[in-house]
Amino acid sequence: MSMEIVNKTFTCIVCPRGCTVTAACRGDEITAVTGNTCAKGEAYVRQELTAPQRTIATSVRVTGGQAPLCSVRTAQPVPKARIFDVIRAIHSVTLQAPVQQGEVVLENVLGLSSNVIATKDVDAIK
Repeated sequence: MSMEIVNKTFTCIVCPRGCTVTAACRGDEITAVTGNTCAKGEAYVRQELTAPQRTIATSVRVTGGQAPLCSVRTAQPVPKARIFDVIRAIHSVTLQAPVQQGEVVLENVLGLSSNVIATKDVDAIK
């Protein structure tokens, strides 16, 4: 018994072109990828279908700082299914000013091989 081929369409977010990429799938098998203008588009769609990942950007509390929050992001994408777990872990952190851009706020968050880093400086109150 053969399974029907189903087309799934994506807008690639890897580069500014925003190609419309279509993947032909038979069950869990990807039989073809079309519409991408570079190899990155095909790799993106294959990853989206097999193990989607996202980079997370949010903020954490800062005490003793000239701002009450500091923006942060994951240095590497994390599995899409773990986004809310990662956000909870990030939001459990409170930083003490001063905070430097690029500073590791949370190392290897939840064992997912991604550090959480500060994306701006927050100076201490003088």
